[in-house]
Amino acid sequence: MTQDQHTMVALVADRPGVLNRVASLFRRRGFNIDSIAVGHTEQKGVSRMTIVVNGDEATIEQVRKQLDKVIDVIKLSDITESSIVDRELALIKVRSTPETRSEIMQIVDIFRAKIVDVAPDSVIIEVTGDTDKIDSLFNLLHNFGIKEMARSGRLAMTRGSNL
Repeated sequence: MTQDQHTMVALVADRPGVLNRVASLFRRRGFNIDSIAVGHTEQKGVSRMTIVVNGDEATIEQVRKQLDKVIDVIKLSDITESSIVDRELALIKVRSTPETRSEIMQIVDIFRAKIVDVAPDSVIIEVTGDTDKIDSLFNLLHNFGIKEMARSGRLAMTRGSNL
């Protein structure tokens, strides 16, 4: 069986401990979370978790069943096969010198990213896009020396009508 990346969206009660219960469920079952992003929704008292997990169909089905059992999960959807819009945010701190700064700026411009901080020995770049875009930018900047990187994890919504 092949391992596929699945994107799941869980609408959950906005209460303390919910994220811990969901993460513990994955830990107890030995499932790995590739990324998880959580935030408030347009509905008061409801948060949205976007969870990316790798697994074969049997593993993903087990994840679905286990998440459905969590009392704070209001609604769960696997949007992997849906038409979606997905984005990720990354901050990348790159080593720079006066000699390399203009080349870094050109690369940043090509990716429609922006430089949000400049220090004597580095720049911090903010980039938003799909995972491939962020990975491509990271790979191009790698030769300059990546000092640090922080990524938000995938956020995703289905196109058109709601879940």
